[in-house]
Amino acid sequence: MNKNDFAPTPPMGWNSYDYYNTEVDEQQVRANAEYMAAHLKQYGWEYVVIDISWYEEDAGSMSQIFQYIPFGKLIMDEYSRLIPDPVRFPSSKDGRGFKPLADYIHSLGLKFGIHIMRGIPRAAAHEHRKLMGTDLTADRLADPANICAWNPYMYGLRVNMPEAQLYYDSIMELYAGWGVDFIKCDDICREDAVTAHQEIALLHRAIEKCGRPIVLSLSPGPARITEAEHYAENANMWRITDDFWDSWPLLKDMFRRCELWQGKNRPGCYPDCDMLPVGTIGGCFGEHKERKTGFTEEEQRTMMSLWCIFGAPLMIGAELTKMDPFTLALLTDPEILSMQKNGQYARQISRTDEEAIWVSRDPSAKAGYLAVFNLTDEERAVHCWMNAVADAGGKVYDGGILRELWTGAEASVHAGGVACLVPAHGARVYCY
Repeated sequence: MNKNDFAPTPPMGWNSYDYYNTEVDEQQVRANAEYMAAHLKQYGWEYVVIDISWYEEDAGSMSQIFQYIPFGKLIMDEYSRLIPDPVRFPSSKDGRGFKPLADYIHSLGLKFGIHIMRGIPRAAAHEHRKLMGTDLTADRLADPANICAWNPYMYGLRVNMPEAQLYYDSIMELYAGWGVDFIKCDDICREDAVTAHQEIALLHRAIEKCGRPIVLSLSPGPARITEAEHYAENANMWRITDDFWDSWPLLKDMFRRCELWQGKNRPGCYPDCDMLPVGTIGGCFGEHKERKTGFTEEEQRTMMSLWCIFGAPLMIGAELTKMDPFTLALLTDPEILSMQKNGQYARQISRTDEEAIWVSRDPSAKAGYLAVFNLTDEERAVHCWMNAVADAGGKVYDGGILRELWTGAEASVHAGGVACLVPAHGARVYCY
């Protein structure tokens, strides 16, 4: 199997984290999947991903104090492999794991994903549990000095032992049997641990062996630009930022991050800008107070415009069953999404503290894209020379009208350039 065939265009889906934190349950996953199938699937949204702690007993019960319960009970099988909490995921009882839930999501025409942490459960090492395919026990494979700085679940592996590959093979065999299509592996992308580099390769080899096309997403960021080829050789997505939330300073900084990573994507391999914190989020954080995104409507258009012209994966953070009309329209604009699926050669022409300009083109449709961003707090005019677009690899302008994708308005090129009035923190995206 060639991993580059698993995701020929940047993946699009929903992830439970931004609303549910560690607490999502089976009924909620099903409800979000049903909404996606009814309202989003036709636009290319297809992955339903359960984020962290699906294997933790009483996850979220101490959320006002701890995000992850210290020394909490993790549920695992006889071979030290984490399995779903049967209280939150009742269809997983009697050793069925996530297969019944995955089967249901597949029946909707969607794909199923899960979050995992790098390494092996600490509890498995403490209890000297078995490993599949070897007489070695988990305590011999786990490295007690190799831990995650922000999560108490796992030990890293002694990667020079052959059993490290066997352990990752065993969990991928389990996930493939469940019907998993997407894995988000955490505590690995920015390579905080000295073994993370090797564990990325171990995961990749385990997916190759399992016989199922499973997209591999690496978190958290920021990914290391010096490791770009290693990520591309072994994974389909890698985070170029730490957790991204609904803050204008974080969004403005994404222009710098995307500039750093431009040109590093290709079919099957995508720098990842993280989730889209739109709509209703935050339902299971701290005091369990859900909220509307802190982004203005213009900032949300800026986010979607940048993610799509850059060619980033798109993962919705909203609670889908509480979708409002604006957010639904934002996420289902066919021309903006076509730019994400089919655009190539994305480049940032210029970036200052006041503005940024990006270009890309779709060779198959003989279309060019020009995205103009106002990074200031006031409405202002932004100007771009069309020869600069061509010099950056964009489609050569050969006359005619430019059409703005968000509004449908038309613009003309005068004296070799185009000028537009852009709202504060806003974007204009032109197709020509």
